[in-house]
Amino acid sequence: MLHNPIADVMTVLRNAESVGKKECMLDYTSSMMVSIMNIFKENGYISDYKVIEDNQGGHIKVELLGMINVCKPIIPRHAVKKDDYLKFEKRYLPASNVGVMIVSTSKGVKAHKETKGKIGGSLIAYVY
Repeated sequence: MLHNPIADVMTVLRNAESVGKKECMLDYTSSMMVSIMNIFKENGYISDYKVIEDNQGGHIKVELLGMINVCKPIIPRHAVKKDDYLKFEKRYLPASNVGVMIVSTSKGVKAHKETKGKIGGSLIAYVY
């Protein structure tokens, strides 16, 4: 039973990277997970992913690059205004322009760099 699917996915990715695997399987598939994998791919943390549909909820096969040092969910999820990204960058990321925070907005799931100064949302996870 999954209590926090985002935390489970981040743990699988982090563990696979730490032991040097080139690919891993994520057992949880949703539109949010696909959006998160898109953000990881756009920012160079994974090389590619493939959604495998079956009758048991589906899987995501992720090809890793070895670029993920830390990826964790943000619990509890913080509501962030469009002017407050800097405060949360200092809290979760090691330095400026290093890493990405993933934000759920009214326009969809986006990286914080895409939404900075334009729209607020809810922080989901971070990676660097």
